Amino acid sequence: MRRIKTDKIETKKLWDEDPVKIPLQKSKKRAVALVTIILFCFAAIFLRLINLMVLDHDKLSQRASQQYIKEKVLTPQRGVIWDRRMKELATNIETDSLFAVPSQIEDTRTLSSEIAPIIKVSTGEIDGILSKKKKKSFAWLARRMDLDTSRRLGELKDRLDDGDIGFVKEPKRCYPKGQIASHILGFSNIDDHGIAGLELVYNEYLKGEVKSVSVGVDARGRSYTGDIKEAMPGNNIILTVDEGLQYIVEREVAAAMEQWKAKAATAIMMDPMTGEILALSNWPTYDPNFPAMAGAEEKRNRAITDIYEPGSTMKSILASAALEEKAVSLRDMFDVSRGTITVGGKTIHDVHRHGVLSFQEVIQKSSNVGAVKIGQRLGAAKYYEYIKKFGFGDKTGIDFPGEVRGIARNVKNWSGTSLAAMSIGQEIGMTPLQMVRAYSAIANGGLLMKPYIVSDIISPSGKVIKKVVPTEERRVISKATSDKMRDILKTVVEEGGTAQKASIRGNLVAGKTGTAQIFDPKIGRYSSNRFASSFVGFVPADNPRIALIVVIYEPKGASYGGVVAAPVFKNIVEHTFAYLDVPMEKEENRVVLVSATN
Repeated sequence: MRRIKTDKIETKKLWDEDPVKIPLQKSKKRAVALVTIILFCFAAIFLRLINLMVLDHDKLSQRASQQYIKEKVLTPQRGVIWDRRMKELATNIETDSLFAVPSQIEDTRTLSSEIAPIIKVSTGEIDGILSKKKKKSFAWLARRMDLDTSRRLGELKDRLDDGDIGFVKEPKRCYPKGQIASHILGFSNIDDHGIAGLELVYNEYLKGEVKSVSVGVDARGRSYTGDIKEAMPGNNIILTVDEGLQYIVEREVAAAMEQWKAKAATAIMMDPMTGEILALSNWPTYDPNFPAMAGAEEKRNRAITDIYEPGSTMKSILASAALEEKAVSLRDMFDVSRGTITVGGKTIHDVHRHGVLSFQEVIQKSSNVGAVKIGQRLGAAKYYEYIKKFGFGDKTGIDFPGEVRGIARNVKNWSGTSLAAMSIGQEIGMTPLQMVRAYSAIANGGLLMKPYIVSDIISPSGKVIKKVVPTEERRVISKATSDKMRDILKTVVEEGGTAQKASIRGNLVAGKTGTAQIFDPKIGRYSSNRFASSFVGFVPADNPRIALIVVIYEPKGASYGGVVAAPVFKNIVEHTFAYLDVPMEKEENRVVLVSATN
């Protein structure tokens, strides 16, 4: 019986355990573990969200904006440059510029090999740009391309059709007249910043307002917002230059360069009454549309950067000073029959032997001996005073970059031969612009005018921002002296003068020749076969419309200014007067002129 009881008790214990309760307990444990894991994950996610939304908010917002917002720089249209008749000398054309999205390009080498031959650069250069900016969303590959290059790249883009490359419209500076007025205009670089000439001087006016705007972009980097205003265009400039006159001057100077196989040449036409530059030419020259193809020699604005010794054209300045100071009179006579004069151990020769010459004839026949004697009467101190009055040794202040002062040593530093040397245009250096300005003062009644080449600056809306007016710097000689000098300089172009080849039909010319030996530093003295041949004058002589200087550097086959430069002056003036429709002077003047040239 005891064994049966024991068995019942054991059996009861076994059945007391609920067969359903055992798996539920196990499930509960799993659920707790799962909930714990989920809660932990949520806690981790929550902490991460706190970190992203609070602690790293600014940094991540900026990174996100870079993906869907791109800064785009809008290049403004550069201002137009017009001549005095509103003809375009510098303007803009719309061109395509090629960019890439390096971050989206997987195979930079293949893309580089496709693009490089079209834009004419090495594959390595393109690959280097793309590889260097691999993490960037923008990189320039080619700027302001020509139409053919743009077309070929467009075909490549259509074939790729993957958004790796794209085009942006950009304005490109264009000089529609080619090399005409190149040294006046200068040029700008690929980023539309002025580099030379007026493009440099007036860059702040011309460049316009660069504008940067934020635009929405899609996954391929393409803009999808279209409400973007254009950048503010630059101001426009009106010049004193006349394109027609500029063409005439450049054509005749080019012909002279060819005829005389010269090293270089400069010609400047000025309105003597106002100081306006009507034309300015330097040779050799260049095309500002392709500045990289020109060297420093072609780009030099010799009219304001090159110093030359003027030679006999300086005798007019000496004569003006001597008359003004009454050191001489028109009736004075000078014995130059010996043909030489020795000063301070230096002997100065006349090119041609003369006898006794009047003051007027000394200038007409360009006697060196006579000029030295006039200089001795005037004196060093007074001569130096007038050299400075006429503006030599100082910048003219013209609105060009790179103007030099010239060389006009203080009288305290003159040697025993300096007065004689400077009387014939040696030991003094000047620019062609300084010389034509000085002759303009003789022409206009004695006033030294400030030369200028920009007359107006106009806003895009047409408002006049700046207007330049003629500026009288000072009076250098009296009107009476000016009248006397005009009469003297007329005789230089008449029979017996050194510049008969400068005479023109129907209008009297006043001017002076110059034939200056070029100092050679290698041998320490003046060269015997290198010259600067020049002629400077104004016409009509009694009512001047233009003043003009022509300087031919190192001509071959001839050297005298009356032979080399005077005919260039004549050709320019004749075509200029036909272009401007300047009437002939009185009949008696025409008769005198014709008879004088026969």
